[in-house]
Amino acid sequence: MVEDTFRHKGLRERMIEELRTKGITDERVLAAMNKVPRHFFVDKSFDAIAYEDRPLPILCDQTISHPHTVAFQTQLLDVQKNDKILEIGTGSGYQACVLAAMGARVLTIERHNELFQKAQQVISQMRYFIRCYHGDGYQGLPSSAPFDKILITCGAPMVPPELLKQLKTGGVMVIPVGTENCEMRRITKKNDSDYEEEAFGNFSFVPMLEKVQGKVNTLFR
Repeated sequence: MVEDTFRHKGLRERMIEELRTKGITDERVLAAMNKVPRHFFVDKSFDAIAYEDRPLPILCDQTISHPHTVAFQTQLLDVQKNDKILEIGTGSGYQACVLAAMGARVLTIERHNELFQKAQQVISQMRYFIRCYHGDGYQGLPSSAPFDKILITCGAPMVPPELLKQLKTGGVMVIPVGTENCEMRRITKKNDSDYEEEAFGNFSFVPMLEKVQGKVNTLFR
């Protein structure tokens, strides 16, 4: 079991102050990120730099995003308590735990079986009730739709139409669109055929890919 020491808590406080200087103003987001220990989600060899504003490698050639990117996407999503949120790209599980720490009901999909398994271990240790799935993010979770919010944490070449269908009227999607240098967009669903789109600058993400990797697993919890 990884420990959360006074040193880690101090580094986390410093990270929060840095996020404030970079324009993160939602105190609920900052409080959640101060609560969730980022070093739990990376290899122990990165312990000394776990709270620097940089991506770090995780399994399957993926990364845990910059803290600023996590905070920025979460702030754009305007998370409210009891929001039903679908996350595409579980990765390490860090973003899902930040959403859960804000009181959201989180469902998350990961295409890589190895990452899926690893994330479950950490999420279990964090004691958040997060429903985790191993599957194709492009397909979403139609049986659990509609969702108040949808958050995509990988660069999509286009906005997946199946995910738009699963967003409730009045719901919000935050998605980076592109292959390498992605444009961050916030999409608000006005009705089944009318959407409002806003752009918020460019960010780097790993690509959003179709189909699953490894043996298909069912719902984790």
